[in-house]
Amino acid sequence: MNRLISIILGLLLTGICSAVELTMPAIFNDHMVVQQGQEVPVWGTSDAGATVEVSFAGQTNSVKVNANGRWQVVLSPLKASAVSKTMTISALLNGDSAAVEITDVLVGEVWFAGGQSNMYRPFRMLIGKAKEPKYEPLVEYLRKEEANANDTLLRQFRVGKDCSVLKEKYLGKGTWSKAVKGPVHEFCGTAYFFARELRRELNVPVAIIACNLGGTKVEPWIPMHSYQINETLKSFYKNEIDSYQQALANWDQEKVNKEFEQEMANWKLKAQEAKQKGENEPRKPPKPEHPDRNKQTASTLYNGMIHTVVPFAIKGAIWYQGESNGNNLPEQYAMRLSAMVNGWRKAWDQEKLYFYYCQLANYKDPNADPLEEVDGWVTVQDQMRRAMEIPNSGMAVLNDIGEAKDIHPKNKMDVGKRLSLWALNKAYGKKIVCSGPIYKTSKIKDNKVIITFNHAGSGLMVGKKHLMEPTVAVNEPLKRFQICGLDRKWKWAQAKIIGKNKVEVSHPEILYPAEVRYAWSSNPEGVNLYNKEGLPSSLFTTVK
Repeated sequence: MNRLISIILGLLLTGICSAVELTMPAIFNDHMVVQQGQEVPVWGTSDAGATVEVSFAGQTNSVKVNANGRWQVVLSPLKASAVSKTMTISALLNGDSAAVEITDVLVGEVWFAGGQSNMYRPFRMLIGKAKEPKYEPLVEYLRKEEANANDTLLRQFRVGKDCSVLKEKYLGKGTWSKAVKGPVHEFCGTAYFFARELRRELNVPVAIIACNLGGTKVEPWIPMHSYQINETLKSFYKNEIDSYQQALANWDQEKVNKEFEQEMANWKLKAQEAKQKGENEPRKPPKPEHPDRNKQTASTLYNGMIHTVVPFAIKGAIWYQGESNGNNLPEQYAMRLSAMVNGWRKAWDQEKLYFYYCQLANYKDPNADPLEEVDGWVTVQDQMRRAMEIPNSGMAVLNDIGEAKDIHPKNKMDVGKRLSLWALNKAYGKKIVCSGPIYKTSKIKDNKVIITFNHAGSGLMVGKKHLMEPTVAVNEPLKRFQICGLDRKWKWAQAKIIGKNKVEVSHPEILYPAEVRYAWSSNPEGVNLYNKEGLPSSLFTTVK
């Protein structure tokens, strides 16, 4: 619930009650964690002209409320502390005052966790039965983790779902909770395991701002101003808003209700018939949503959800999304992701805000022959690889821990771990390998293609990964390399490691190789190129 607190302290004179209102955004609430080592903005609304004072951890700062009723106080950087403290905010105007007390406040590391269902998915959804029996050990691990959770210094703020197409919302909705039995039920699995690694390595309080929603494309998470950076995005945004306004003008609630009632009546009849025949009932028709509630409209989730926690001090952001863009302009994903990241950095006024994201995991049936046609899932994966050019970003490769029959794979443990390696290495300066091999360059030598990799760690290896177990080296040939000549006919290639960071690729029938691809499939079953630290290589093509 929103923390909307007005405390009236005054005198009743001639039947008139004087009052000062003091309202805080939802994120400023009991059990919150504030970021260490950075300035900490605190903001809200009150009466214009009032003086607002914020006291916390030995600091007291004040500011006058502006003509629009908005105010913001900035606290100086704080040291990490697991000692529960109280933050006091008060407002004073013409002798009247109001105050808010926020209790059990800690200081540590705060990360924003955005995306769609694979970031959103909480323990209560992850602990359900696996779609294939071989993944049940993962479910058992998740159930035990949830049952035994007892870390009061690992916390989550869950931002409430909201949409707003044209207006950036200010106060928002949401609640803070601790990673203990019961409340941990609603913790995002990916973010929880990311934060758990930070807790273990940094030994300070860690908080996640969970701002995510299932089934969403990247476009609703992009700030409005970020659509003005080039003509492609400008045109897209204009079309989005034109469509929204047209849908708004055409909306007839009474008509929609009647049509939906008829659809439901027809569905019930068909469901009854299916039951009598022993068949599965048809899919229940979804209730039409008002255009204002369309979660896919450009910027609507940034405006309705993200903006309500800006500029709460954060160290960085993690991101798991892209499934919904596989059939929606996948070839533009890197550009749109970059626009989103730059927009967030501008909103938070943190030019170097750390941003670490997940490449899509393997999913669907594996292909027996080299992939030739365009595949949206693969295109998004490759766009994600290319998006590593975004400064202060990093990508966790997941092509060895997905599930063919589940778009929501259970292994969020390795996902969180791989994201944390980027954060620990880049944001916290830990001397660890943070990524698997990433394609750097290629060179054709006779009938062979020599591939050079970044992030080879202590060297390349052929590896095998089983569930949550560490990757082990195996004496097997490299798999899932494909090669074509000038005729563009693809064949599975012969590939071998020829140095610390190089692989040689060829095929005896191809004398003049034109292109090499690796793991070029929505489910490249058997991918086995790793570095010796056990991290997998991303898919790639040698064509720029």
